[in-house]
Amino acid sequence: MAAWFSDPFAYTFFTRAMIAGVLVGALCGSLSVFIVLRRMSYIGHGLAHAVLGGVAVGLVLGQGMYVGAVVATLLAALLIDRVSRRRGLHADAAIGIVTTAIFAVGVATLSMSPARINVEAVLFGNILGVRTSDLWVVGGVGLVLLVTLVTAYKRLVFATFDPEVAAVHGVRVGASEVVFNLLTAAVVVASVRVLGVLLIAAAVVIPGAFARLVSRSLGAMLAIATAVGVGSSIVGLYASYHADVPSGPAIVLTASAVFLVGFVVSATVRGVGTARLRRPGPRRRAPRDDDAARDRDDAEHLLA
Repeated sequence: MAAWFSDPFAYTFFTRAMIAGVLVGALCGSLSVFIVLRRMSYIGHGLAHAVLGGVAVGLVLGQGMYVGAVVATLLAALLIDRVSRRRGLHADAAIGIVTTAIFAVGVATLSMSPARINVEAVLFGNILGVRTSDLWVVGGVGLVLLVTLVTAYKRLVFATFDPEVAAVHGVRVGASEVVFNLLTAAVVVASVRVLGVLLIAAAVVIPGAFARLVSRSLGAMLAIATAVGVGSSIVGLYASYHADVPSGPAIVLTASAVFLVGFVVSATVRGVGTARLRRPGPRRRAPRDDDAARDRDDAEHLLA
């Protein structure tokens, strides 16, 4: 049994892949909590599409994958923030407009120079082809994310739950939004080599969604989501090696299975609680079902 765990590490590429998977899992897991709480799950999907546009243009111009990806995602993050500030336009509309346009640029570039780009690696990732330079990129982004969360934690939380009140208390909400979008863009870029364009969206949503199901404490949510991201990467890599399936899909399927279990268990527990409330006995206050009331209650718990 021990050989099942140790044999893959006889290959250097698997060791690098495991390090990259753990780092990316931690990055995506911790960031996913804020993405889910901000109801911006679409941003991971959108920025991943923007990455394709940047990668395609960067490789065709001979500037490398990361140069094009960084330029495209940073541009997309800034434009999303700018467009969403217009009255009547919400973040989801801004994400759809900006990232789809950049994605279209990438598709047009691919059609003109398809031979220069490994489309499959860009779309689905190539974690077994991770190089030392990729590990430095992921590690650098992880350090920036950690420093940001430590130094701006309260401001990010305040701006997440009540931006209007946060602004009254001196929090620069606009700057917080820009920082958050740039962080998301950086995490997406760092994850491209591991998960690919089509799978990043799941990695920055599923861990946070699972944590949201099982906890209402922000600290616990961050710990749980990070653990789900790291654990899914580890299990998915072993499954990829032994079952001979692509590593990116294996990681995402593992995280999806964890979410499914959490969803079923939480639904069962909630059903039991509702049945108890309906039993004859002392009159109890009916639970409030409106989203605004739930958000206010959750904010009180999460900010406590």
